[in-house]
Amino acid sequence: MAKIPPKILIGPSHINSVGGKFQSILENAGYDLVCQDVGRQLLEHELIHWLKGCSASLAGSEPYTKKVLEAHPDLRVIARIGVGFDGVDVSCATEKNIAVTIAPGTNQGSVAEHAFTLMLALVKRLVPQHLGVQSGGFPRSINRPLRGQTLGIAGLGRAGKAVATRAIAFEMPVIAYDPFPDLAFAKAHNISLVTFEDLLEKSDILTLHLPATPESRHLINAKSLARMKHTAIIINTSRGWVLDEAALADALAKNTIGGAGIDVFEEEPPGKQAWFDLPNLVLTPHAAGVDSMSLAAMAESAAEAAVSLYKGEWPAEKIVNPQIRDKFRF
Repeated sequence: MAKIPPKILIGPSHINSVGGKFQSILENAGYDLVCQDVGRQLLEHELIHWLKGCSASLAGSEPYTKKVLEAHPDLRVIARIGVGFDGVDVSCATEKNIAVTIAPGTNQGSVAEHAFTLMLALVKRLVPQHLGVQSGGFPRSINRPLRGQTLGIAGLGRAGKAVATRAIAFEMPVIAYDPFPDLAFAKAHNISLVTFEDLLEKSDILTLHLPATPESRHLINAKSLARMKHTAIIINTSRGWVLDEAALADALAKNTIGGAGIDVFEEEPPGKQAWFDLPNLVLTPHAAGVDSMSLAAMAESAAEAAVSLYKGEWPAEKIVNPQIRDKFRF
């Protein structure tokens, strides 16, 4: 009797439009692809519906909650098309011996470019100048440079390093804080490693590249914002978890901080917020890590992880919950 091919849900609606090899990787390994047709990010009840009969999923930002996981006891793999896993109840997945994987080393270039996009938009007053010219005005003003501005990097991992190397081209002195810094990288790129307090006080622009951990929860809060220069700009392309939005909104409104470029939010989508109208703010919809090149690379990496697990292999560098290895069965 022929073996029934396992089904894998392709969670993000947009992933099929970027091309790349992820589909052929999955199909050549014997997976039967299930592509949702909702056309947007799946809600919890929709995810429960689309996962029916699936042994694995290529996951975007869909909510893999306890309710979802309990509804699908045959689900074995959640392969994230990305490097974060905030949307997955990893504790529940671990309890049910579901392997959760990420795609490390695939989107740091996109994140770095986006961080600089936000920096440049703020220092060059791109949005108000565009709107002014668009409405018939000609609002010329003296803008800030990037060159010579001290760039502070909170988190010198892959994304932080990618930002640091680009900062060199912009002639920016770079300082960084990381609990476990890569000393060789910092030395090779003339990066001064500092305490978190010094990072706050010395940065003209502070860019956040920290994971969502208990230690990073609201690391940027009213107290830390008060230590920063009143002209300082803060950029967040990491996780909304890291930044206290109420404290930031207050600082921006009172001009006790110069500006902010925010790509990630405490709740996503955040809906309409009063502070979003502040003039010293630029917003984007959690888009930093997702350009056509990085998305294709992330999808390919996730597909390879799903295939490895199906074949009985263990892609250790991608596994979020390695403690299930001895009990894992596809």
